[in-house]
Amino acid sequence: MPHRGFRPRSSEQAPAYAVAASELLEVLWGRGQESAASGTVSPSQLRALLVIEKQEGTNLRALGEALGSRAPSVSRLCDRMEAMGLVLRAPSPTSRREVELRLSMRGRALLEEYRALRAAELNAVLERMAPADLAALTDGLAAFHAAASERLSPERDTDASSLRDDVADSA
Repeated sequence: MPHRGFRPRSSEQAPAYAVAASELLEVLWGRGQESAASGTVSPSQLRALLVIEKQEGTNLRALGEALGSRAPSVSRLCDRMEAMGLVLRAPSPTSRREVELRLSMRGRALLEEYRALRAAELNAVLERMAPADLAALTDGLAAFHAAASERLSPERDTDASSLRDDVADSA
């Protein structure tokens, strides 16, 4: 693990820091999820909820593409989330063969609760950082967000104000 005060100077060091940071984020977010009053959902369910939130009215095929999953797996995933009251399925107004997916009020509330818990965990860490380090982190994360958004969705606007709307930010 890199020591405090060490700055990556090569393209080989940056990915190592990013991997280490993402692993720590997973731990922090897991702590937040476990304390959720509404119960926990699996990581794949959470990713699906985030995609559905971003692409309200999406169908199973598009959800599967976004998740990198096959249709039968996505269908079973949606069955479970519908049984939990997190998503609603409705026939598409444009095609009788398609079903649209939307978040239920419970699904929206769950995402907001998770975001609040994650923010609290992150704030506890960020408060320990020196102001200059926090500013550098903010700049670096904004640049990372822009590059990742471009890679994941080239037509997408990468403005930093859209951070909350990106699935990559939360999943």
